[in-house]
Amino acid sequence: MPQHTASRGPGRPPAAKAAETRERIIQAAREVFSELGYDAATFQAIAIRADLTRPAINHYFASKHVLWREVVEQTNASIVSGGMARAQSETGLLRRLSTFFTTAMQAESEDRSAAAFLVTSVLESQRHPELSGDDHDSLKNSREFVAWAVNDAIKRGELTTDTDVNSLVEMLVAVMWGMGFYAGFVGDHDELTAVVHKFELLMANKLWSLQE
Repeated sequence: MPQHTASRGPGRPPAAKAAETRERIIQAAREVFSELGYDAATFQAIAIRADLTRPAINHYFASKHVLWREVVEQTNASIVSGGMARAQSETGLLRRLSTFFTTAMQAESEDRSAAAFLVTSVLESQRHPELSGDDHDSLKNSREFVAWAVNDAIKRGELTTDTDVNSLVEMLVAVMWGMGFYAGFVGDHDELTAVVHKFELLMANKLWSLQE
């Protein structure tokens, strides 16, 4: 089978296009990492997806690990950190959680590769601990945010003081990452919007009325 090659010629792109080229590489890498995982992803596959040569990828990123960390940082900043920033300005546990979930899910529905990559990054950090980093660990950051929101709700009397904080936080984190998986690999934009809405109703105790 003939080997596929990228169509663009070698060489450094003009300075005015350098930022655009870098972003194209990061987007292509996010897609390839999500589809193949860290081990199977190669610079050649990323170059083909970005419509560049492999030397062009090497010009911007010295190694696959460096490129991985850049994709992690950008994706975490746009989705997890962005959702946290908006949610922290809200008051009340439900509003904070709903804002966090909605902001993150909206970003993920616009770019499914971002949601898929976040889930993939969590899995890969379990397989390869050297790939994880505290500053841009999306699972760690989301867990810390949810823990802060729950503890603050207890301080304000919104939750009872005998609430099992750890179990509640882990349940909410599990729901969030389950929705992230759904956003990245299963549902489309409309389906995800409906799921988030049902979650908000569930959290507000307005989804159903159970009979004893």
